[in-house]
Amino acid sequence: MSRQFYTERDIVDMFKGGIMSLEVTDQVVLTELAYEKARSLGMRLVTDKPDNPPCAPVRPYISQRQAQRPAAPVAPSTTVPLPSPDGTPLTGQADEMSVPQRIRSTVIARLGDQVDANLLDVIIKRVLNATGVK
Repeated sequence: MSRQFYTERDIVDMFKGGIMSLEVTDQVVLTELAYEKARSLGMRLVTDKPDNPPCAPVRPYISQRQAQRPAAPVAPSTTVPLPSPDGTPLTGQADEMSVPQRIRSTVIARLGDQVDANLLDVIIKRVLNATGVK
């Protein structure tokens, strides 16, 4: 069975013809403009899938909170010295810094002023919260 594609013009013609609903299946596809036009005209789009426009990305990590997994045990950093961005071993200074501070300083050392500091802090916080690292 072939797919039926509907454009914005098709939706307008259906609406003028008195059609107030359309069943959207795997075989019935609406263009992005057709989807918007149907919504603006008040047409009812019937589907068994989530109400997402054709171009909407699926982001389950935003809409659904995943169960927090316990963090894997991490060996203390004193047992294996981690190299700094320039390749030299870190001294005891890294042990005194928190994980977010160490990440931030490493990123800034590599990227310099190419990165927005406030945005970097938000990203680090989100990643650490999502992975369960404290």
